Amino acid sequence: MITLTKAEENIMQILWDLDKGFVKDIQAQFPDPKPPYNSVSTIVRVLVKKEIVGFRKYGGTYEYFPLLSKEEYRSGQMKRLVNNYFNNSFKQVVNFFSENKNLKTDEVNEVIRMLEELKQKKNG
Repeated sequence: MITLTKAEENIMQILWDLDKGFVKDIQAQFPDPKPPYNSVSTIVRVLVKKEIVGFRKYGGTYEYFPLLSKEEYRSGQMKRLVNNYFNNSFKQVVNFFSENKNLKTDEVNEVIRMLEELKQKKNG
């Protein structure tokens, strides 16, 4: 399972939004104050070594693109979260969110609707 540092995740969020880009393109997407070019470049190279980011070489410059989709990463992180903090129990996850007093009635109704659809799919 792949876990990214906060800095790596920030870079990946930008690459997922851009689909591809040069280090200067990635750096430009950060809010001010932007991280130094060399810092962004170093993190991107780490992601390449981890085989999470690929690249195309154009002369002396490199265009980077994600090899790991946002959906794949999100799925892995959710599995890790549920396993590590909720004893691998979906019931505990639902209970955790149901105790959140900020949930609006329409959100609760939407979750119930989604669970009913899931139940119907499981029952065939």
